Amino acid sequence: MKWYFKDLQKYSDTDPFTFNERLAIKDELLKRYADQVIDATDFQIDGTAFADRGDVIIDTHIVGKLVVPSSRSLVPVELPLDFSVEEYYVPSKAAESRYDKDDVVFILGEEDEVDIRSAVIDNVILHIPMHILSPEEKAGKEMPSGHDWEVLSVDDYENQKAELKTVDPRLAKLKNFFKDQGSN
Repeated sequence: MKWYFKDLQKYSDTDPFTFNERLAIKDELLKRYADQVIDATDFQIDGTAFADRGDVIIDTHIVGKLVVPSSRSLVPVELPLDFSVEEYYVPSKAAESRYDKDDVVFILGEEDEVDIRSAVIDNVILHIPMHILSPEEKAGKEMPSGHDWEVLSVDDYENQKAELKTVDPRLAKLKNFFKDQGSN
């Protein structure tokens, strides 16, 4: 899904260019982000594009599903995505100053092409949360463990730390045993 910037500049906000596409981006996601994405459905892309002061504004609504690894146990977790993105495409660096720092502004190079497919892929990756749990993990399932290792919750870790600080009363007298001697 690529359009020429000059062609999009012909549309106004009262008569915008509309698009409704189904994008198969699974291969690109798996190739570029194999550690973050296990599987992906096709994504439904709906949106409008129009010109304003020589710039092009594209509003896109993106819907699809990913399968991503759990951040705790790496088991596959289905992640439905449904979000909107507004991006500004400008012809020069000078035009970028018209927008806030929080706005997503792209300065077009000599190619003069607006590549929505790449924008969708980037935004899908940006919408993957940092902390993802499977339904079982959310329900409080036992933490993952293996031979000589286990994952602890913060509460369990604090409890273990507190247990280590308590001294066996039979050994309490030994803590003062080396008190009179120097640091040797």
